[in-house]
Amino acid sequence: MGQFPEISMRLPAALKATALSGVVLVLGGTALAVECGNTASGFEQWKSGFASDAERAGVGPAGLLALAKTRYAGATIAADRNQKSFRYSLEKFMQIRGASTIIAQGRNKKSRNPAFYQSLERIYGVPAGILIAIHGMETAFGSFMGDSNVVPAIVTLAYDCRRSDFFRPHAIGALRMVDTGSITPATKGAKHGELGHTQFLPGNALEYGVDGNGDGRIDFYNQVDALASTANYLRAKGWKPGQPYHKGTHNYAVLKEWNAASVYQETLSIMGAQIDR
Repeated sequence: MGQFPEISMRLPAALKATALSGVVLVLGGTALAVECGNTASGFEQWKSGFASDAERAGVGPAGLLALAKTRYAGATIAADRNQKSFRYSLEKFMQIRGASTIIAQGRNKKSRNPAFYQSLERIYGVPAGILIAIHGMETAFGSFMGDSNVVPAIVTLAYDCRRSDFFRPHAIGALRMVDTGSITPATKGAKHGELGHTQFLPGNALEYGVDGNGDGRIDFYNQVDALASTANYLRAKGWKPGQPYHKGTHNYAVLKEWNAASVYQETLSIMGAQIDR
């Protein structure tokens, strides 16, 4: 998900360590809000300040109530600190992610419903292989879409100092999705707050979501909506229809917008090509 953001507290260097630990500092009688923290101790104080930011960003009563009830997600932080698989070699990564199974099942899915995938490529220019590879990699084709509450996970990551700047817009997105009824405070997703069949981060879901099945709502737990949204996202990020997507091509570089890990990108391109044969 990219490089860790630099943290700018606009405080003297000697005070930064204290602020980051989750303590509200008082200088000259003025309270300074906590901008992030590395433990649960400052989370409740941080939420008060974040609620003001969220309201200014358009979050309404339902989203603000969900934020107020959110508890620090320790399991999310533990998972965030332990992402070992992205450090594996390509061969090892493909093995542990079950690439051969995804390819075999993906070919079967494509052959059973060719018109659906052809319609997505016609509209968005993204071929079946890439969409199917993403679907297989992210949730084993919808068989496991996560067991963590999305709102606490993403709000905790917005508070955590490691990548606070990256996750804050996604936390706002999740709260706005609560407002619209797209998700609830009980909606389950992945440990980092990703949603549905292809594991969209909430901010991206809000911006790039598509009502693929035409039922009047965008539901990332519906396969049609999720895959249409995934194709829409890639096209918006620069995917060129009809162009190859192997390593070194323009479309291969677009895959970085989906996942920043180079081993993930290469695996997608290999699996997609084999599905598309």
